Amino acid sequence: MHGMRGLSVTLGAAAIAISSIAMAQEPARPNLLLREIVQGMPHGEQQEVRILTATIQPGQATQFHTHRFPVAVYVLEGAFTLEMEGREPVTIRAGGAMVEPPSVRMTGYNRGVDPMQVVIFYVSDPGTPFLDPTH
Repeated sequence: MHGMRGLSVTLGAAAIAISSIAMAQEPARPNLLLREIVQGMPHGEQQEVRILTATIQPGQATQFHTHRFPVAVYVLEGAFTLEMEGREPVTIRAGGAMVEPPSVRMTGYNRGVDPMQVVIFYVSDPGTPFLDPTH
């Protein structure tokens, strides 16, 4: 019986110690990767949110295209290079993000030696195509 009381006291002390460690930790907070003022967001009563992934192999490129609304891109692996009409090419490496503007002709590609992976965030009017191919 005496041993059980000692065990109960020990377990109780351990529970108090663990809960006070947990309460002493700061709450989880997000890290800001990119903040940008954009134009051309949808104005309808409803919007469609899409989160996509893409893997681009070394030497591979997207077709030339435009987007009707801004597109946010986060690079998971490798380096993503975007050529936009009338602008210098932009290269974003793993852990970086960018916003692609609407109505600008562009193509993205992987000039690296390893596959490149991105996560794409797109908010549009419902049913709007993700991209419009151009020539």
